[in-house]
Formats: sequence, C-alpha cells, structure tokens
Amino acid sequence: MFKITRKYRQSIHRIETILVAVLLLPAMAAAQSFSKDWKSAWPNTDFSRTAIDVSSLESGGPPRDGIPPIDHPRFVSVQEASEWIADREPVIFLELNGDVRAYPLQVMTWHEIVNDTVGGFPVAVTFCPLCYSAIAFDRRINEKVYDFGTSGLLRHSDLVMYDRQTESLWQQLSGEAIVGQMVGHTLEMIPATLIGFGQLKLEHPNAKVLSKETGYRRDYGGNPYAGYDDIRNTPFLYRGPLPKKVRPMEHLVTVMLNGEPVAYPFSALKKRRVVNDKVGGVPIVVFYEKTTRTALGRRKIKSGKAIGAGAVFDRRVKGQTLSFTKKGSFFVDRETGSVWNLFGVATSGPLKGKRLERIVSGDFFAFAWMAFRPDTRIYKP
Repeated sequence: MFKITRKYRQSIHRIETILVAVLLLPAMAAAQSFSKDWKSAWPNTDFSRTAIDVSSLESGGPPRDGIPPIDHPRFVSVQEASEWIADREPVIFLELNGDVRAYPLQVMTWHEIVNDTVGGFPVAVTFCPLCYSAIAFDRRINEKVYDFGTSGLLRHSDLVMYDRQTESLWQQLSGEAIVGQMVGHTLEMIPATLIGFGQLKLEHPNAKVLSKETGYRRDYGGNPYAGYDDIRNTPFLYRGPLPKKVRPMEHLVTVMLNGEPVAYPFSALKKRRVVNDKVGGVPIVVFYEKTTRTALGRRKIKSGKAIGAGAVFDRRVKGQTLSFTKKGSFFVDRETGSVWNLFGVATSGPLKGKRLERIVSGDFFAFAWMAFRPDTRIYKP
C-alpha cells in the first residue's frame, strides 16, 4: 500500500499554495491599478457620504456581479441533495419561523450572496471565501427591502456588497454601509451557523437545500481556492496588521454582545468541545463538533480536512442558567441532566423539547475578524 509521507504532504501543500497564488494573481494585479479610476465604475453612488477611507477599497478581480448573486434561489429536498453533497460538507444553516434552509458552501463559494425570503422574512445569505465568513442579514431598512450584489471590491480582504436600490457599498463582515446614501445604516444580522450536511440530514430531514441548478454553469463541488485554508498560510489581498495572539488563518467562533467581542479559536474548542462563558453580561455556551470539513482545503470540497463547527446559544432556560459538558456526540447540562444537540434542542431529560436561544455568531479566519474587532478577547482554556 502506498504510504503518504510527511515530505509528500509538504509537497502537496506547496503545490496547492502555488495554485492559490496563480488563481489570485489577476486579482492582485487588478488591485494595483484599481485606485486610479475606481469611482467611474459607480456613477450612481453618492461618494459625498463615506464612513471609511475609500483608499482602503481595492479590486477583488471580477467586476460588479462578476461573481453573480442568486436572486431567484431554487431549493431541493434533503434526500435529493444527498446525491451531490457529502455528509461532512459545510452548509449554512438558517431557521426562521420554522422554515429551515441550508445553503451549501459548494454553491455559495461561487455566488457569495443569495437574496431570499425565509419564514416570511427577506434575507441576504452571504459567504466571503477569503475570510470564511458566512453571515445572514435581514434585507429590510426602515421597512424597505433591499437587494444585494457583489461589488467586485474588497476591504481588509472581506467582501464588499452593494444594494441595487441606492448603489451604496456595504461591508459584509460588519453589515455596515460604508459608502453612499445608506451610510449610517447597519443591516441586522440573523443567527446562521456553518454545520455539516449530515447533521442537518439527521436533525432536519425536511429542510430545504439550495439547489445547484442556479442558471449558471459552475464547478459546484470544486474549490477554486484549493490550499487556502491552511493555518500556515497568510491571507491574500490583505494589507492590514496581523493578529498577534492567534495565527492569522486560525478559524474562530466569534461573538459580539453588548459591545464585548470574544473569539474562541477552533484549536481551543477541539480540546474543550464545549465552553460555558459570559459575554457582555450574557451567559452563553459554545457547542463544538469536530467532523465538519473545510470548503477551502483540497480541489474537491468533499475531500477537505475536518475542522469542525461551532454554534453559540444563550444558556438560560426558564429563568435558570445552565452549564454544559460534552458526552459523546451530545451535550448535557449539569443542572437537569438533559441531553442537547448541536442545534440547541433538548432531545431527552427533564427539559426535553426546550430550545436554547440561538445567538448571532461567526466562523471566520482570525485575521478577518481581528481587522474589524482588534479589541477582541481571545478565549484560552
């Protein structure tokens, strides 16, 4: 049997790193000349209103909507999606008013934005591959619904969106309008979590899954950023300071409550599997499972290494603050002995059927989160 040696793995890593560099060279070259004439591409944008230094904006390579958002998403059943999504592949899980949906990263990587309506709410589901940031937003501002597209711009390597109604520019990682008429407004984030498809299949077999029948021809299941998700890498198209307390490409579960930002490195979560903490005065719990694969590892997403996934909840139920531990593939609260799943639902015990309130959280590369929240407390076991 062929033995994969350490030297062989290192060679594969070097090849994949070179492939990433080759793929991103056009974008880096475009960024060099972008600042010379970039406003001409946005004739309807109000540049008299800005919340940032516009010189921090740069081209990601493709033009406006060159990475096409999905405006009329189609969905298939979990059973049908099982034919083309592996159990450990990552999907963005979103549940509103009992409407459960999943957005596979093998589709989101090629489109980055889905304008959708879930549980009666207009939402934008977004994913920036360079930051590994999956975020869902309410598309309403003052009761008006906005539609979003990819601007082709980046700031701190993060996706800059634009709305089609005013052509204002929006920062994906913060949800803030940064240039244009809508400056001063921030989109409300909706709890959305990256999980493995198999977990969705087990706990939500009737969920709707974003179809790969998008109207576009793309290599769904293929990864155009092969080798990027390696903790030894440095971020592309990023010129800001790198974090000192955590490696730039470390995955973090992040939380921001009442003005306090906290990050939980995956390396720490792998050791603890569950973390009971208090953020902004709110008692929270971070549930972690280890099997979900990265979407940015190997050339095929289904072959990526397992990095895990985390979900964050308020750990108060019926006026009682619970504390959790991990037992097998489930979570158990010490106070009642009830058993809970990754979705924050008690499956057995005195609290069976109760749900923990889901808290807005993120799964980001450390450099991306820290670029916007440098004052973040880094959790240490």
